[in-house]
Amino acid sequence: MSTTLNKKERLPHLDIFRAMAILGVLHVHATSFATVAAVDSRFYYIINFLNIFFKYGTPSFIFLSSFVLFYNYYDRPLTKDLIKNFYKRRLLYILLPYLLFSIIYFFVRMYQNGLLNSSFNLWEKLPIFFERLWVGQNYTHLYFVFISLQFYILFPIFLKLFKSSRFLVRWAVPIGFLLQWGFILYNKFELQYQYKGSLAISYIAYYFLGAYLAMHYDKFKAWLSNNWKKQTSRQRVGTVVLWVGWLAMALSHVQIWYNQRLHGTSYNSLLYELLWNMHTIFSALVLMQLASWLYQKNWKVIVKPLTRIGELSFAIYLVHPLWLFLYRELDPKLNPVTDDYLIWIYGGMVSALIVSALVVQFLFRWIPGSWMLLGSVPRSLKPAPKKTSSDQKDTVAGDSKKSVDL
Repeated sequence: MSTTLNKKERLPHLDIFRAMAILGVLHVHATSFATVAAVDSRFYYIINFLNIFFKYGTPSFIFLSSFVLFYNYYDRPLTKDLIKNFYKRRLLYILLPYLLFSIIYFFVRMYQNGLLNSSFNLWEKLPIFFERLWVGQNYTHLYFVFISLQFYILFPIFLKLFKSSRFLVRWAVPIGFLLQWGFILYNKFELQYQYKGSLAISYIAYYFLGAYLAMHYDKFKAWLSNNWKKQTSRQRVGTVVLWVGWLAMALSHVQIWYNQRLHGTSYNSLLYELLWNMHTIFSALVLMQLASWLYQKNWKVIVKPLTRIGELSFAIYLVHPLWLFLYRELDPKLNPVTDDYLIWIYGGMVSALIVSALVVQFLFRWIPGSWMLLGSVPRSLKPAPKKTSSDQKDTVAGDSKKSVDL
């Protein structure tokens, strides 16, 4: 196989997917306090709905991360240089931001707990920092980055296995579910590990689904891309099943949490796991289809801002809890049962998106080395390279050696 690679088709609608995924994350984080504080509000169903319906964010990011990796790497020869460059990029653009933000949020958490005072001893707290670092728990959202790092470590192994076994390629989705649910049952009845949500095995069904879709993308592309009018009858059946199944699982997931939080109804923990799993698995595919439809519609008033949000999504994910922390510090002491409390809660979500996006865009554009804190700089924010006449002659050759990456 030639080491000179044909450039894969770029999938610009994936930035819209990322935007919708980060919107899911922001809704969940912005409403987390309200699910406890506003139980007596007449808007509690809406608050609970926003908090549970949008829980697709993190699983969708994991699904998409796997899809992008396998889409870009599955057809490439697995060489030492490929693996070396892969790990180098993850070390620079994922691990380094994770370490730096773990430090930042460690001190934020110390402040929230009232421990940053005259008696604060950093050396005494360092063991706590490292203990949380190894499980992605220095702040509530960092577990996702920690999970991603685990998958990045395992990716070359998974890639090698899928390249060498047609059986794994064909049965990737059921194998992913078996592995994930095998761990769920083992943890419930035997292991009982406290931080299971920080382990990659808890999300491996999403990872294998993303891998399967990437390896068979030519087969599913038309179904995911064509709008309703252009779909075949078989594709329309698949679309109806997908969207109806998604709504059924999502609304059922919302309802059991509403019953528990408001009425104290008790359910087996496995039911929560099942509905969360089905809700978010369906969501990942729905977002894939919806993102493609929106991109094809080319409504610039929607597509353009969503694309920019998607480009900045990883940085927004890292930064937004800082704004939510500051926003809540300015708590106007509203009564949670009043109507303006819901406005204040949703204002936290909207402002977290706007402020985070503006801040990270400014840092990327104007602050050298911002990638160390926020990850790789989006292509649209990189300064245009100055081309010489010789560069222009080599444009085609140079492009053929590039690859789209996370």
